[in-house]
Order: sequence, then C-alpha cells, then structure tokens
Amino acid sequence: MNKIIILLITISISLFANNFSKSKKILLKQIYHDNKVSFYCSNPYEITRVKNKEVTLIVQDDKYYTPRNVFTKKGNENVRAKRIEWEHIMPAENFGRHLPCWKEGGRKACSKDKTFKIMEADMHNLVPAIGEVNADRSNFRFGADLPKKGMYGNCEFEVDFKNKRAYPKQDIRGDIARIYFYMSDKYNVNLSNQERKLMEAWNKQDPVDEWERIKNKRVTKIQGNSNPYIK
Repeated sequence: MNKIIILLITISISLFANNFSKSKKILLKQIYHDNKVSFYCSNPYEITRVKNKEVTLIVQDDKYYTPRNVFTKKGNENVRAKRIEWEHIMPAENFGRHLPCWKEGGRKACSKDKTFKIMEADMHNLVPAIGEVNADRSNFRFGADLPKKGMYGNCEFEVDFKNKRAYPKQDIRGDIARIYFYMSDKYNVNLSNQERKLMEAWNKQDPVDEWERIKNKRVTKIQGNSNPYIK
C-alpha cells in the first residue's frame, strides 16, 4: 500500500522541479515577491547584495523582533538572526521518518531519495522565517499555549526547549493547521490524536485569509497541485 502511495506522489508532482533549492528561489521571486514579511514575527525583509552575492536580510527593527542571541556560543556574530530562511511548517523529520531511507540515517540518508525530495520541496509547506527562530523551533511540535512575549522581543513566538514545543501567535495558527492537514493527506503522514485535535481547533479559530488564497493560487500554478483546505 505504501509503495502505491509513494508512486502516486511521484507521478502527481512530476511536472514540478522537486528540488528544495529551486523551491526557495521560486518562493522568494515568484510567490512572496509582494509580501516580504516573515511568517512568525511579521518582520519585513529585503533582497540585497553582499560581496556580490544575493542575500535575503530582515529589516532590523526591534518593533518586530529582537534576537535571542546576538552572538553564537563561540562568540561569533549570529548571522541567522539577520537573514530569512525557508522553514518547513511540518518538519522534515515528521514527513521523512516514514521512509526507509530515514531509518538508515535521517535527512542525510534521504537526500537522494526521490520521494523525500518531492516532500522537502513542496512549496505549500514552506514559509519565510527568521533564521534564528527557524533554528530554535527545530523539529518541535506546536503547543496550544499562547506565546509569552520577550523571548524574541516583540515577536509573538516562544520556544520551550525543555518540553520541545513551539508556540506561535494566534493569527497564523489556522495557516499552520491547514498546512499540516495538507501534508498529512498528500503524503500519508500520520498525526497523533492530540495533534489532530489541536489542528482542528486552530483551523476553526483562525479562518483562511486572503494571503493564504493568493499563495495557494500561485503555488498551484507552478507546482501543479493545490491545498484543498484553503478555500
């Protein structure tokens, strides 16, 4: 049964360039080109050039976000606190661990697996996030509690490292839920009962907004499939 599902996944997105790097470029230039704000912190960002290389940096303003760590443990500048990265809302571990390659060595072992590459590159599951926030969230599950302000300044996002939970702001919780439902259905990823109930509640509490519809339409046009939970 699993082999049939994997085959269908491969065929259904065969027209899309299943490459994570390509997806990030498309998202930056064709999907989010007129909505340059980070997902968790609503921090504006801009594309610029540093040493003749194109980079995506946040607009540094404490009214949106303040780094948790300005420097790394080694004393170097925390460059991830200044740049935008493309985060998987459903972490790679969640959708990858169902594949045989993951059991052989995690994400690295799956780097050449065709099915994993398609899931990794799926633009419905990717959002712009400040690098430090992306790193801190890691592969933690989302929790039901409201975030306490202060961890990242005015950014309404909190990470509980001890309990491995992340708490996002209210107005993006429905977005997260609809992405989880999409990934679960599309790639046969099981959600725990607790996780599914949480996502069902978030889906009701935070209805689909206009940007979700715009993104869904743009991704559908390029990738060839839509998120049916966005209507």
